[in-house]
Amino acid sequence: MTGDVKTTTAAENDISALTDKYFARTRETVARHGDKTVTYAVFMRRPVRFATRIAVEWIREIARRRNIKVDIEERFKEGEEAGGGEPLLYITGSFVDLVDMETLYLQKIGAACVAAMNAYDMCAALPKSGFMAFDARHCAGKEMANLMAYAASVGSEAARRDVGAVGFVGNATDATAHWFGQDEGLGTMPHALIGYAGSTLRAAEMFHDTFPKVPLVVLVDFFGQEVTDTLEVCKRFPELAAAGQLSIRLDTHGGRFVEGLNPQSSYAVLERHAPEGIREYRSENELKWLVGTGVSAAAVYHLREILDTAGYPNVKIVVSSGFSAAKCRVMGSVSAPIDVVGTGSFLPENWAETYATADIVSYDGVQTVKIGREFLLKK
Repeated sequence: MTGDVKTTTAAENDISALTDKYFARTRETVARHGDKTVTYAVFMRRPVRFATRIAVEWIREIARRRNIKVDIEERFKEGEEAGGGEPLLYITGSFVDLVDMETLYLQKIGAACVAAMNAYDMCAALPKSGFMAFDARHCAGKEMANLMAYAASVGSEAARRDVGAVGFVGNATDATAHWFGQDEGLGTMPHALIGYAGSTLRAAEMFHDTFPKVPLVVLVDFFGQEVTDTLEVCKRFPELAAAGQLSIRLDTHGGRFVEGLNPQSSYAVLERHAPEGIREYRSENELKWLVGTGVSAAAVYHLREILDTAGYPNVKIVVSSGFSAAKCRVMGSVSAPIDVVGTGSFLPENWAETYATADIVSYDGVQTVKIGREFLLKK
C-alpha cells in the first residue's frame, strides 16, 4: 500500500462551517471561561480493522496550521482488528483547540474502519484471488472515494500479512490508484462499449486496437452468450490467450443463468468439483451463490471447464456482481476458480455501524467520563 494522504480540501479550510454547532459554541465558551487539557477516546460499537491514517494526518495538519501541540496515541497498528468499544485513539490537547475538530475526524474514521474489515474478510475468504476496487461509482464524492480506497488497501494488506492473500491488486480510478501501488486505474470495457460495438467480439477488437499493450478483459454477458462469446474471443486472440493476457469477465445479472446452465446442470457442475459444498446447510442466498442464477460458483466452474477443454487454460476468469464478504466466503468454501474479483461491496452496508464516537475521558489529568462509558478510561 502506497500513497500520500491528501489532508487539505477547500471545504475543510473552514472547520467552523462544517463542525456541529454545539462544538463551535463550546469552543467559544471554554475560551471565555478557561481552557483545560483534555483527552478524547475514540471508539466504535462493532469490531473493525484499524484504518485511521487519514483522520490522524488530518488532525496533525490542523494542529500544524493552528501552531498547537496535539498528542495522538494510536492503540492499534494499521490493519489490526479492534473490538467493539475498544478505544482506537486517545487524542490529548487543549480543549479549545480540539473541540471543533471532532465532527470532521469522526467522519474520516468510522466508514473507513468498517470498509477495511469488509475488505479483509473478502480477501481472506478468497486468498488465491486478486481483487479490484470498483467502489468509486457508489461513493458520495471524491473524499469518500479516497477513504474507501484507503480502507480497501488496509484490509487487503492485513489479509496479505495474516493469510498470505493476494488481496487488492488495483482499482478503477486514477485518483486513488496510489493506494494499491499503481500509477493509474485498471479496467477495460463496460457493457456500454459492447452495445456500441454491436458484438462482444467487435468490442474486444476495438479495445485491443486502441490499447494493444493493456491486458484484455472482456465482458461476455451482454447478449446472454457467455460461453459462445468467450470461445469466439479466445479464438480471435490466441496469442493473448496463451500468454495469460486475456481474461473473461462474468457479470451475469441475477435474473437468468449463465449460458448452458439451469438448476439441474448447476448442481451437476458442483457435484463434479465440490460435492461437499451443496450437502451442508445453506441459507437461501448461499444456495443461490452456489448453484443459482447470476454469477454463481457453478457458473465459474462451468466457464473454467469450457476454457480448459477448448485449450485455453491460461485465460483468466474475472467475476463481478454483488461480491460482498458473505458471497466471497461462499465462493471460497467451494474453492471456486476465480482469478480476480471486481467489487465495490466492501462499502459499509449498514451505515449506522460506521458511526465513530469520541468522549472526553480526562480533564487536566483527572479521569472523568459519563456514566456507562467507564470502559474508555485508560487502564
